[in-house]
Amino acid sequence: MSTHHPTAVLPAQILVVDDEPDLRTLYELTLLREGYRVEAAGSLSEAREHLDAGRFDAVITDMRLPDGLGMEIIQRIQKDQRSERCVVMTAYGSAENAVEALKAGAFDYLTKPVDLKQFRAVVASAVQRQPQAAVPAAKAAHPAAVPSVGEGRGPTPSTTLGDRALERLVGESEPMRLIKSHIAKVARGMAPVLVRGESGTGKELVARAVHACSQRSDGPFVAVNCGAIPENLLEAEFFGARKGSYTGSAADRDGYFQAARGGTLFLDEIGDLPLAMQSKLLRAIQERSVRPIGSTQEDAVDVRIVSATHKDLHAEVQASRFRQDLFYRLNVIEISVPPLRDRREDLPALCNALLARIAQDGGMPVPRLTSDVIARLADHPLEGNVRELENLLHRAVALNDGDELHLDFMSNSAAPFEAAALPLTAAEAVTPARERPTARPAMPSDLQSYLDQHEREVLVRALQESGFNRTAAAARLGLSLRQIRYRIARLGISTPHGDDGGVGTLDDAG
Repeated sequence: MSTHHPTAVLPAQILVVDDEPDLRTLYELTLLREGYRVEAAGSLSEAREHLDAGRFDAVITDMRLPDGLGMEIIQRIQKDQRSERCVVMTAYGSAENAVEALKAGAFDYLTKPVDLKQFRAVVASAVQRQPQAAVPAAKAAHPAAVPSVGEGRGPTPSTTLGDRALERLVGESEPMRLIKSHIAKVARGMAPVLVRGESGTGKELVARAVHACSQRSDGPFVAVNCGAIPENLLEAEFFGARKGSYTGSAADRDGYFQAARGGTLFLDEIGDLPLAMQSKLLRAIQERSVRPIGSTQEDAVDVRIVSATHKDLHAEVQASRFRQDLFYRLNVIEISVPPLRDRREDLPALCNALLARIAQDGGMPVPRLTSDVIARLADHPLEGNVRELENLLHRAVALNDGDELHLDFMSNSAAPFEAAALPLTAAEAVTPARERPTARPAMPSDLQSYLDQHEREVLVRALQESGFNRTAAAARLGLSLRQIRYRIARLGISTPHGDDGGVGTLDDAG
């Protein structure tokens, strides 16, 4: 009796397009050794013939060909809605070509001269989890190490994670539907993503959704607040450090790039990064390698960059506060998160989701949300977006003493304006408001000194009221720790802790 043997799954098929015979042969042999099926073409017209004749899992093409540009292959694949993922090879220094290719729909890019280790990693990433792709024959002996593809046994872990992440973006308004659709599209490739939006709109949730919907969802998601790291520690935090490379470095340590290897590195508030660090970040992104402090060798890193900012980076570039080349490298794909005022129809769903979480965290029943509360929220400015809404609901739940939710807007709106007012002099304090002179103050003869004086007064007051805890004072004024340190040093404000430009003093521990 014959025994039924399951049909062997064919290895992934790749088309290599390069007009230089030696390089074409090198790429072909490298891929054949990895177990892939490979076809090669030396021109754009030959590549078209191969594409007309069959389907591939990935296409690797040089940007410049004798009879055209590799960009035309990308455009053809996009136009025909084919499933091939395209990797573009560009000459060293041709960053604009790489960015243009990624915007056109390329999965990833490689810079010539191509590093073969990186070449193999990018190709493996390109053919991973494609419906037509399969495990290379050379890896078939280790099935446990390779995820199954296209078996039709329900949703993959990646799909489930992606669905959950998109569900956390609460709302079915038109702007939110567009964002979710955009995330699903951009997650398929490796192109850097810049998430723009006001504070409190949920930029990190969008970044996490991009990661969860991508093939990198099994890898780490490392979130970094660029504005919260002291400037003199930035390089060590990002790239790592070797033992003894600086005072207190007792062991080798990885940086954020190494920690995010195989996953996504999320650079929040990228606009706060100092210029000196911007150039180092640009090189790390371009070269896909970092050099830890104290090391003579570079570490190859495989990360996808997603960044976010509430600033207008176009204006920052014009003001020379942000590098133009880094901006174009990060802003390959842009996702703009709308403020809450532009999607008020999502308020009921947002409130229900936030209330459920707040009640669960507090171990209390969910209060009933009435139409009157929704109407009052719809009329409220909500300039702090979802973060302000959450704050309002937190306080309402804490103070609630019945089944229905009641809101108190007064304590949220009046205090900031009162706190921002300049302190009264002793004479003004004892004079009734109606008797105080209403004449405007005299025009200052030295505007910078005038502004510095007022800034100094506000900083000193904040420091005194926080017991000279700079972290608490910075949070109260909406500054980062690095920003308040800079202002203290620039204005010559003395504190009980002595040198305010240093790092790691006790008042920063809280």
